[in-house]
Amino acid sequence: MSQEQPQRSQANQFPEQQTIKPRDAALMQATENQALDPDLVFYKNAITIGEALEASPLTPAGDKPLDQSDAAAIQAAEMRATGKNETEPGGLGAIAQSAATRNSRTMPLQKTTLADVVSDAREKLGADKAVTREDAERVIGAELRNKDDMRTTPVGVAASMAGAATLNQYRKSG
Repeated sequence: MSQEQPQRSQANQFPEQQTIKPRDAALMQATENQALDPDLVFYKNAITIGEALEASPLTPAGDKPLDQSDAAAIQAAEMRATGKNETEPGGLGAIAQSAATRNSRTMPLQKTTLADVVSDAREKLGADKAVTREDAERVIGAELRNKDDMRTTPVGVAASMAGAATLNQYRKSG
């Protein structure tokens, strides 16, 4: 079987008006370099924690006010991405916690949504890595521990991480 990917028409991939910002190009190159590292388990199409976080607001959960369970899930995701056992000061987890605290004291129309916090997660994370089943389990656990009903938010942060981990596992074995 050939290692080459099918070629797609360049004309349909990027609109003529769109340019890639230098920061985005650098991020793409860094991600590709990581993915090409032979010591990594996943190949270059693996979904990262930052990408999974950015996918959550693309669902109906994106419009919901951020709550403590969302903040806990985001903090867990950040810790898994950075490999640290604490939330980065000023990082994505700290931003989420601040928003959840503020939302608990704010009128409904002034609340910060999940989309407001994680829409550019890859830029806010200090590091990023491919989502594994273990990452998803930690995020799910954090979200569950911070919900009175002990249920994850449908199509929320934990669900996005679980879906990404499943896709990565499928791609790795396929």
